[in-house]
Amino acid sequence: MPESTSPPAGPQLPALPARRDGRRRDRHGRGPRGPLLPWQLPGWRTRADRFDDLLLDAVERLEAGWADELAGVEIAVEDVPPSDPAPWEHRAIALGRYYPGDRAAGLPRRIVVYRRPVESRAADAQDLGDLVTAALVEQVAAMLGRSPGEIDPDQPGT
Repeated sequence: MPESTSPPAGPQLPALPARRDGRRRDRHGRGPRGPLLPWQLPGWRTRADRFDDLLLDAVERLEAGWADELAGVEIAVEDVPPSDPAPWEHRAIALGRYYPGDRAAGLPRRIVVYRRPVESRAADAQDLGDLVTAALVEQVAAMLGRSPGEIDPDQPGT
């Protein structure tokens, strides 16, 4: 009797069916999982979303009086500033930064507001809105070579 060189075959496992819809499995017949909070509740929006809304409100407010000067300026939000401060920055951690554009290279002027440093200095939601506006006004003033009081006379402390 010739001996077989192949190993004995073990029990065969059934093949799992492929997922067609990409949803997570329906555990215990409870249906697909949904969001924890409905979109109508304030907790549904993230802190970053609320910060973006505050910055957009501040931009709209400034564009009412400085539309020509702010034309073509990109305004962005980043979480934290780069680890190397710019030579002209006197603060340890910047709240925002103005980058002059380069027309030859096709780079527009840009103002960046840093979300985490601004949020860490705010005591409450009202204070956060004021700090976002102050950080934006400070950078617009630096861009235009004016004082922050000229840009936004309603700003506290100007």
